[in-house]
Amino acid sequence: MTKKLIIILTFILNVLQLSAQMKWNQRYQTYINQYRDLAIEQMLKYKIPASITLAQGLLESGAGYSELAMKGNNHFGIKCHGWTGRTTYHDDDEKQECFRAYNNVFESYEDHSLLLTKQPRYKGLFSLNPKDYVGWAKGLKKCGYATSPTYAQKLIGIIELYKLHEYDKAKKFDRFMERRSFKDDKSANGGLEHPIHMYNKNYYVIVRSGDTFKSLGRELGLSYKKIATFNERGKNDKLEKGEVIYLKKKQKKAEKQYKRRPHRVKAGESMYSIAQLYGIRLKSLYKMNGLTPDYSIKVGDKLRVR
Repeated sequence: MTKKLIIILTFILNVLQLSAQMKWNQRYQTYINQYRDLAIEQMLKYKIPASITLAQGLLESGAGYSELAMKGNNHFGIKCHGWTGRTTYHDDDEKQECFRAYNNVFESYEDHSLLLTKQPRYKGLFSLNPKDYVGWAKGLKKCGYATSPTYAQKLIGIIELYKLHEYDKAKKFDRFMERRSFKDDKSANGGLEHPIHMYNKNYYVIVRSGDTFKSLGRELGLSYKKIATFNERGKNDKLEKGEVIYLKKKQKKAEKQYKRRPHRVKAGESMYSIAQLYGIRLKSLYKMNGLTPDYSIKVGDKLRVR
């Protein structure tokens, strides 16, 4: 038997063994539920398939439970290589290698996209069909993203098992206005973390029973005081189940689709709840409508939101 044939047979056996071991995992599904919108955002912004981003995040971070992910929010195993930000050290190909560390997971996803778009060796990937996750997986291995001989097959296996390629079809973010009914469904989300959604160029989570700004800050790796400020609230304010909490400073205007569609006030609504509904600043909502903070809205009032 020739050396070349032995290598081929060994490779086939490794792939078959990998396929046999690939089973559905709740921890993986939890990770997908949490970061799928973030992966779609990166896809629409940088033309990297959401399936590839999610599969790499799952594989490289152990679904968010690796040492690199826990200590430095590094979900893609990116080493320092000229990095001037925060760092952490971990045994990899060599002992105590330098890895990039981030303030939160959002920064890790953004840096992963920038790495692929700016490094010349990955340039050829962007000539592939954005829905060709197989080509992307094989291309990443060929370009040297990872040293494992079965890296591409692992990515493809994850994508197909969890149907991540469905997210590659997305043409826009899921709209908050289409998500009016929220459930405290811990079984669907592993009971561990809040799914992160996108709306009006912002990230948001839905409050569950017992959540506080502090607990959300700890989970998401963000300052709880800043989260409160972004939502125009006090840091010790009580949160109600089902509330929308934004994770960045809100926009001054609603999305373009509401340019000629004023909001008609319904029973139980307040200026604040309307501002949260559209992901805009309360001050801006008053200003757009020529109102002062002491104005009491009435059912049936029409308010400009953009």
